[in-house]
Amino acid sequence: MAKPISDAFDVTEIAERLRVDNGGYEVFHASSGIDLGVYVLVAPEPDPQQPHEWDEVYLVLQGRATLIVEGEEIPLVEGGAAYVKAGAEHRFTDYESVSVLVVFDKTQTA
Repeated sequence: MAKPISDAFDVTEIAERLRVDNGGYEVFHASSGIDLGVYVLVAPEPDPQQPHEWDEVYLVLQGRATLIVEGEEIPLVEGGAAYVKAGAEHRFTDYESVSVLVVFDKTQTA
């Protein structure tokens, strides 16, 4: 059976389910060039991320946070986005609850 050329996702439902479960990460699409996921953090749990092998973009769906990338603080609010180069140290801080769409560019590596 052939893979579909397009698909639709309920990102809001995924984010809400993860928030109710006190946070987490879920990939909802993976292909050879791109991964899409939802990442939810709920205080007081810290962001345990380690550097990734792929470039990524975060788009804030709900809440606000500060993304620290290699020591640089990037304040983010709903609708805000940030790019993180593969291999860069980064993590979210200063949040009560934040939901982000994560886009990994698997064509680039650290």
